[in-house]
Amino acid sequence: MPDLITADLVDLDLRAADRHEAVRSLAARLAAGGRVTDLDGFLADARDREEQLSTGIEGGIGIPHARSVHVTRPTLAFGRSADGIDFGAADGPADLVFLIAAPAGGDAAHLDILASLARRLVHLSFRQALRHAPDAQTVVDLVNEEVGGG
Repeated sequence: MPDLITADLVDLDLRAADRHEAVRSLAARLAAGGRVTDLDGFLADARDREEQLSTGIEGGIGIPHARSVHVTRPTLAFGRSADGIDFGAADGPADLVFLIAAPAGGDAAHLDILASLARRLVHLSFRQALRHAPDAQTVVDLVNEEVGGG
């Protein structure tokens, strides 16, 4: 999936008091890049999804995600948080946050991205590479290599 993630969708110094602020910060990057047409509309969809089931997974990972009519194409944004953000995982806060945004009709693409990402994130080597990436382009290259972004 070409251009699933680009350097402008990566925040290596994500600062947020809670998961909603983290999602807003990453979603603002999607809106700035033209991938989300209505930031508040998308955030409402993402919040609805988050309230159904926690999106934190073991290993310091948060994967908030939503399908929305406000998304122009399947997209992935990434944030790295020094302090960690609570996404409800049993083992504590997330320092790696992936926001998956998919068009409303994009069920298959959304699930493919989520499944592919989840399979890679079980590998400590991938998580550590993300934690130590020196710049946004390195993150983009890692994700594209591992998740098949383009």
